Amino acid sequence: MAKRRSHAEIETLIGAETTLSGDVNFSNGLYLEGRIEGNVSGTDEEARLDIQEAGYVTGEVHVANVEVNGTIEGELHASGRLVLGPSAQIKGDVFYNVLEMAAGAQVNGKLVYRKNGEPLAIEHKKAKSREQDRPSRSGTGESSEQEKPSKAQSGEGED
Repeated sequence: MAKRRSHAEIETLIGAETTLSGDVNFSNGLYLEGRIEGNVSGTDEEARLDIQEAGYVTGEVHVANVEVNGTIEGELHASGRLVLGPSAQIKGDVFYNVLEMAAGAQVNGKLVYRKNGEPLAIEHKKAKSREQDRPSRSGTGESSEQEKPSKAQSGEGED
């Protein structure tokens, strides 16, 4: 069975002996065997980035369709299809719409599903610590200020 790919044609090749410093914006397809030290952005909805095993990106990636067999150090945003091959290494959070991940691929960050590029609103609430629920253990037998009843509650101060 043939793999489904984006319709974008690869028009740009960055070879294994090439290092680019600075942000890269491209349309259609980019094939990376070298290094990019900066952010990478696809300028159209059909844009495709193929990062080969020796390929390395240090910066954020914002491309609709991405196939990774190399390394990305930074956030990865794929609004279309994301394929993480067996030698892929992602060191940052991954935001995706469709994800295919091979055995051996590594993600050291969060995987965040985004339907059609839209983030889902998820709120995390910190749980109470158990220390807040326990009585004071000061050893003096006295309650802490928070645990002492008010004069009105204890009946003191009434004539």
